[in-house]
Amino acid sequence: MKKYFSLLLMAAVSFALSAQKYPFNGLDMNMGTLSRLSDAKTRSISPENYKGEKGKGGMADPKADAGKNNVANASHAAQDLGKGWKVNPFIHIASGETVTIAEIEGPGAIQQIWMTPTGNWRFSILRIYWDDEKEPSVECPVGDFFCSAYNEYAQLSSLAVCVNPGSAFNCYWKMPFRKKCKITMENINKKEGMRLYYQINYTLTDVPEDEAYFHAQFRRSNPTQGSQHTLVDGIKGKGQYVGTYLAWRVNDNGWWGEGEIKFYMDGDKEYPTICGTGTEDYFCGSYNFENQKTHQYQEFTTPYSGMHQVIRPNGLYRSVQAFGLYRWHILDPIRFDKDLKVTIQDLGWRYDGRYLDQKSDISSTVFWYQAEPHAKFPALPERDELEIP
Repeated sequence: MKKYFSLLLMAAVSFALSAQKYPFNGLDMNMGTLSRLSDAKTRSISPENYKGEKGKGGMADPKADAGKNNVANASHAAQDLGKGWKVNPFIHIASGETVTIAEIEGPGAIQQIWMTPTGNWRFSILRIYWDDEKEPSVECPVGDFFCSAYNEYAQLSSLAVCVNPGSAFNCYWKMPFRKKCKITMENINKKEGMRLYYQINYTLTDVPEDEAYFHAQFRRSNPTQGSQHTLVDGIKGKGQYVGTYLAWRVNDNGWWGEGEIKFYMDGDKEYPTICGTGTEDYFCGSYNFENQKTHQYQEFTTPYSGMHQVIRPNGLYRSVQAFGLYRWHILDPIRFDKDLKVTIQDLGWRYDGRYLDQKSDISSTVFWYQAEPHAKFPALPERDELEIP
């Protein structure tokens, strides 16, 4: 634990040193700029203040608003204490319903998102729209956005995403916008509604001209075709790739992660500019992520990379191994000028030392910044194609 906090402190110091090169306007906030005064305005949206308005948080009345949709959901608990006492800490989203959980007039930036959704995390779809765009820049199952595809808790501590007990999702990606930000949540679960606790913390401030927009895209190969999964393709414009999350279910015995990740950028065709040396290498591990004492997979979570989740067969209904892995390019963003495509190979081993071309189930969520407009995303898979049985 001490070693981990030491790494986190080193990361913070690194951010602080880099921040000193740039003027502070309230958009960037880290240890290096924390003491500097700013005219930026801090605001927060939650079910207790849907619009993030100044001086208007916690105004729901458990008596006057009881029974109204998503106005006083804890009216029974607060009936003895009255107004101002945790009257509406969550919302309900019915089956098939899409709810706008934030709509903010800019300029400004999302600085942190916390949420706890109930139900199946694959069936809750998070979308974020910047300025006046009609197509979302972020479209992803909420579990995958927070590195939690398997609908069960796995602790994660990193600079960009934290998953804390009991199922608390936290995101620290900076998300600037100039005109407007709109965030929605859709419940595609046919069986039940969901309850959503959330808080979106943001700043209202000027946004420099060179600030790009945040994007996140989900894809799934089940199984992979040609033993390859495409994480993203068709990105057009100038920007930087900043993060990868993979949920990898293995359908073969043995080590599964020999495949290389490849970044094709700015006109690359047959061969990429950046080519990794293996799956565990890209996620900053080595030798199968194996603990040499226990001869088991070793979960780990660090500021920039990790394999925070290992799901092991249990001898009954859980028959395959599954893994959750993340890699943040925070200090080493992958910059592109015109276009970007990212793939990863799905390779294991045959008994005689040859590679095995596997057919795994791989889901990916990738994160990048770019100048708008962005290319249209491929259609999100239907509910049955999203489900992990």
